[in-house]
Amino acid sequence: MRVLAAMSGGVDSAVAAARAVDEGHDVVGVHLALSSEPGTLRTGSRGCCSKEDAGDARRAADVLGIPFYVWDFADRFKEDVIDDFIESYAAGETPNPCLRCNEKIKFSALADRALALGFDAVATGHYAQLHDGVLRRAVDADKDQSYVLAVLTESQLSRAMFPIGDTPKSEIRAEASERGLAVADKPDSHDICFIPSGDTRAFLGATIGIRPGKVVDADTGAELADHDGIHGFTIGQRKGLGVEGPAADGKPRYVTAIEAESGNVIVGSATRLDVWAITGERAVWTQGTAPIGPIECVVQVRAHGGLTDAVAEASADGGMDITLRAPLTGVARGQAAVLYRRDVEGDIVIGSSTISGTRSENV
Repeated sequence: MRVLAAMSGGVDSAVAAARAVDEGHDVVGVHLALSSEPGTLRTGSRGCCSKEDAGDARRAADVLGIPFYVWDFADRFKEDVIDDFIESYAAGETPNPCLRCNEKIKFSALADRALALGFDAVATGHYAQLHDGVLRRAVDADKDQSYVLAVLTESQLSRAMFPIGDTPKSEIRAEASERGLAVADKPDSHDICFIPSGDTRAFLGATIGIRPGKVVDADTGAELADHDGIHGFTIGQRKGLGVEGPAADGKPRYVTAIEAESGNVIVGSATRLDVWAITGERAVWTQGTAPIGPIECVVQVRAHGGLTDAVAEASADGGMDITLRAPLTGVARGQAAVLYRRDVEGDIVIGSSTISGTRSENV
């Protein structure tokens, strides 16, 4: 099988490519140039897509003895990931750009080009397991990335390979060292790759600009402070509200709602954060078809946390309705709600949707 190995310049994708070679596939490595200014997107373990990363990926390919290319997807990445991220925050949402990158870039734009060139699959260094079209959590729970892959359709999964999902990260590093890969000890990248400073609020402020609004008390309707834009807030946020002191009862305030039209940021007590039901739009079912009727499942609303038992059902408008068995907090529009089914061989991803609404009352 001809396999295109997406090589980011990190240890995970290097070992994934190596394992694809070991399996006897005809492997070609490719590094995605996602920035129009590649020299600016790495600061230590922050950021990606720098010249350093491209060089690390090329050296790994040389060790593996496979051809290597750099493909420029900077314009597509800006349009489908960065611009989408900015627009979502401007609308009062909290998006996850890694999901959008997987959906639009790695398993769409990249995979489409690969197929056009005669490749059968795209291999990446994601921590997830994929067998016979069934997407499961990785063996290493701390590194599991099935959440950010749950946006992939049955068709996209059919041309994907995740060679390292059955191995803990510590063993991946040891394997890289044994193979003579210089990236064995390279720090993991973290945070949002196109914001190497790690300061999301500053990045959004520079791109969206100042859009004044009010911080409003959820109980009294009193205006507590001014702010420069709703993009600086997310549901569940406690710090950086611009409000002096706690609430009248002495307890801290949290962002409980964001009103895009009025520009108001609503703050209240922690009890107002409890969510018992979620409405999702643009549902994706990893097995290709929506389940008939309600299903028992586990729902996850953040990449690393926010899990509870739930009952979910496909909605007539192409979304899903989810009723939680126990409340979750910090649930925001724009996040993904990912459904899992517990299995003796590891949790299976059922599907996902973009959160468009929540209900707080347990009725």
